[in-house]
Amino acid sequence: MEASQAKKSPVILQVSAGARKYAGSVFLKKLIEGAAEIYPEIPIVFHLDHGEDFEICKDCIDNGFTSVMIDGSKHPFEENIALTKKVVDYAHSKGVVVEGELGKLEGMEDDVKVAVGEGSYTDPDQAKEFVEKTGVDSLAVAIGTSHGAYKFPLETQPELDFARCGKIAELVKIPLVLHGASSVLQDFVAEINSYGGEVKGSQGVPEDMITEASKHGVAKVNIDTDIRLAMTASMRKNLNEDTENFDVRKPLGAARDAVKKMVEHKIDILGSGNRI
Repeated sequence: MEASQAKKSPVILQVSAGARKYAGSVFLKKLIEGAAEIYPEIPIVFHLDHGEDFEICKDCIDNGFTSVMIDGSKHPFEENIALTKKVVDYAHSKGVVVEGELGKLEGMEDDVKVAVGEGSYTDPDQAKEFVEKTGVDSLAVAIGTSHGAYKFPLETQPELDFARCGKIAELVKIPLVLHGASSVLQDFVAEINSYGGEVKGSQGVPEDMITEASKHGVAKVNIDTDIRLAMTASMRKNLNEDTENFDVRKPLGAARDAVKKMVEHKIDILGSGNRI
């Protein structure tokens, strides 16, 4: 929120399934309500990421979320349509918007696990049918990104299928969403490893590719790993350099500053600054 204020950027605050289990939905809701009270000038979307079933989405809608994602990508096409439409019908009756997903991203994020070789790119024609039959407000697509820190082997050149992305955008005419879009900035990986970490062989999506994706219909970009890396690097550095300290506010305060800088950087990359 401090970064959004500094950059005058709207913000989507996403809550993953893992975050809800770790922190509890009530605590998270109150944190975001507090953020809205402290920063009334910043437009905030309170979003559920990777809702796995109707009940989770309904619970979040009933408890103040303004946007939910129903991830039916693990199901066969027709089942995904039926599940997504059920969530859309309920959400729209409450004034809440819905993100759906078609295609499978490889990698791991909380309970979302797709093994290498088992992912599938989003088919443009299927995407058109999916959007028409479900009425979703945005669509998460698979064009080559993946969840987690280990997206591409270091010796390979990352590639995203921008032509596919553009074709989907042309057919569905709603905003597209890019999951697994952290860049895994190597300076932070190196800092973590220099202080005893073992984050090795990791490569993310180059930031210029994220900017390029925005020219092909992508309007929402999910970034998590880069924020975790910034926080972890700061924590490891602080704890290693100040070994006598046992006041957790010091390393956590430094980590919060590192997260703020990372978010400000991402706002610049995404071009969402100076919008309020």
